[in-house]
Amino acid sequence: MSAMPAGPAPLSPAATLAALDETRRRRKAWDAAARVVDPEVPVLTIADLGVLRSVAFDGDTVVARITPTYSGCPAMGMIAMQVDLELEKAGFARRRVETILSPAWTTDWMSEAGKDKLRAYGIAPPKATSNGRAALFGVEVIACPRCGATETTRISEFGSTACKALWRCDACKEPFDYFKCI
Repeated sequence: MSAMPAGPAPLSPAATLAALDETRRRRKAWDAAARVVDPEVPVLTIADLGVLRSVAFDGDTVVARITPTYSGCPAMGMIAMQVDLELEKAGFARRRVETILSPAWTTDWMSEAGKDKLRAYGIAPPKATSNGRAALFGVEVIACPRCGATETTRISEFGSTACKALWRCDACKEPFDYFKCI
């Protein structure tokens, strides 16, 4: 009785990726980068926030483009490192993460799912589009993410991070962060 021939050797992650078509490779790269969570708001991914702008290929190099929530955001270095690590774990041998400053990030880029995650986490999501008068002049009615009451008071323009303001609910008396419209 003869031995069964051995099957083909398993492909390395890089060889497996090479066999995928361009659309599937881009989707795989996007999915890998989109797994990165915001280190300042760990319930949100960078895709939820709209910080992950694009994933493309430059030859055999995957290029992920990210935009900071504001210039000088201290989380961007960690986010870029995590994007690179996730792309490497997904089998992309050649990768580059670019920071894009223009156009500037806006809360309008945040997904509805991301806003729901913020609310469930106890942070009031940005209320409306960033170009409204209320956002421009600070005339806002912010609902408490815990009890839903609209009787709230801004305590400080800055909360736990520069992109959030500290508010207090006058009904349940609980403090909460509000993710500012930018």
